[in-house]
Amino acid sequence: MANPSSESFFSTNTPDRLELLKTFVRIVESGSLSAAASQLNTTQPTISRRLKTLEQVFGVRLLHRSTHHLRLSEAGERCYAGAKQFLEQWSIFEADLTGVDREPEGLLRIIAPHAFGQDLMIEPLAEFMRLHPKVTVEWLLHDDRSIRDFIAEGIDCAIQVGEVLDPAMVRIRLAEIPRILVGSPTLFADRPLPQHPDDLKTLPWLALQTFYRTQITLRHITGHPHLQQSIAPVFSTDSLYALRSAAVTGLGIGIGSSWLMNQDIAAGQLVQLLPEWEADPLPVYLVYPYAKYYPAKLRLFIDLMRKNMPAIIRSATC
Repeated sequence: MANPSSESFFSTNTPDRLELLKTFVRIVESGSLSAAASQLNTTQPTISRRLKTLEQVFGVRLLHRSTHHLRLSEAGERCYAGAKQFLEQWSIFEADLTGVDREPEGLLRIIAPHAFGQDLMIEPLAEFMRLHPKVTVEWLLHDDRSIRDFIAEGIDCAIQVGEVLDPAMVRIRLAEIPRILVGSPTLFADRPLPQHPDDLKTLPWLALQTFYRTQITLRHITGHPHLQQSIAPVFSTDSLYALRSAAVTGLGIGIGSSWLMNQDIAAGQLVQLLPEWEADPLPVYLVYPYAKYYPAKLRLFIDLMRKNMPAIIRSATC
């Protein structure tokens, strides 16, 4: 890689070098100029200009671009590795120099499940944003629990319901969500309420594909026994809200998070079936990639979630 003079590299009539390096790293990790623009909350022409400026500063071509692909040049490979290391060290230096008194700022991109993200988590999220007004949040709702490339997508962290299987992720257990069996009173207008798990075999079932499809496991509230039963759902969905709505209409019975189902039980739209039996609770995790340094905005969000989520879950499930 060419070595620019300190005069040319730090001249005042060119854009901030940290910004150029951050942009270049984001282009490489997101895979395209448009994706980098979206993640950096700017325009594609701006990203293109920054890349061109960085190439002019170093006097080398960093990326080979075609209509659909980006490919690092040999110099680009070295630039990416060096920029990545430099930016990590700069972040550590900046944090050490400024200390904890500096107000966190910038964009925080978070993934959350639809039901959680539209309901229970809005209150702690709002508290976080009131405490840290210089932080902006991109709140992305996804029920898909497949492994994601957090770095390429510019994601800081995710709230995940259910076990975390990716060993490359840090996982912090926040709480547990009790799950109950529910059905609509209209479904039982001409049939008796079930008295034992065996009575469930003849009922129409709703499946929440994320956690159960053709088999359910129930446990007695005393902890024993556990019962497994095969089901043939008449309706399957990956949305907890859709399952809830289908249950309210009387389409079938299903298993859902008690914090959500309790609202309809209180309103008389659902009844809890076999109250002495329940599904295993689901763990709630906050997950993010391993790194040498975590920005203050992420560390503070993690701290607030760890502090508030257990109480929020408890109050919602009482």
